[in-house]
Amino acid sequence: MDFTGKNIIVTGGASGIGKAIVTGVVEGGGHAIIVDLNLDAAEKLREELGKDKTSAYKVNLANSAEIREVFGKIVADFKQIHGLINNAGIVSTVPFDEVTQAEWDKVIAINLTGVYTAISAVYPSMKANGYGRIVNVASVAAKRGGGLLGTSAYAASKAGVIGLTKAVAREGAPYGVACNGVCPSLTMTPMTANMGEEKTKKIIATIPLGRGAQPREIANMVLFYASDLASFATGEISDVDGGVTMDG
Repeated sequence: MDFTGKNIIVTGGASGIGKAIVTGVVEGGGHAIIVDLNLDAAEKLREELGKDKTSAYKVNLANSAEIREVFGKIVADFKQIHGLINNAGIVSTVPFDEVTQAEWDKVIAINLTGVYTAISAVYPSMKANGYGRIVNVASVAAKRGGGLLGTSAYAASKAGVIGLTKAVAREGAPYGVACNGVCPSLTMTPMTANMGEEKTKKIIATIPLGRGAQPREIANMVLFYASDLASFATGEISDVDGGVTMDG
């Protein structure tokens, strides 16, 4: 996929699915702007991929003021942002009756409010330039109400992301700003690596393809929506879940 001359922000871009997305942007000739809480990991990835092809900014996505400050700097530094990939997020696995207010607030703050704030920080610039590709990573949990890994707080946050995706797509369409979503199921990343063999097997048993995804398999769909190959797609929510959902 061709990203020549494109500046693409990837949140949570230093590891897991985000790292695969950043790699794909660079392979496509674009400039990947890695936004991550772990600046050391982001800088290490820059060493791997080339410092001329990547940039890195540290952001705490639970802090809306910090998002606006840093994203404002990114827009000023690059003049035009062609794409925003909202990939960063946290998982919550506790049963509903054990979800504390603090747990709920944290998950919603990062997974939903953080996505809203990131979009709102770059949307005016995209609108003014008449071009934007926003891709939000949601989850199969949003459609199923959890049931694989994430539970109620996580499912609710990602369902909110789906609603936000469609709303931004509807309002951005007249200005050349597209917004699409991708719903992965179990993906073999550092975040899921410590689940334990028993839990992993249990989840895999519910996936028709009989395995978890590799990060690049999720990244490929994200990169498609971030590219001009998806020029007539907006407001779409695509499952990349090994056949878990199979909705129409």
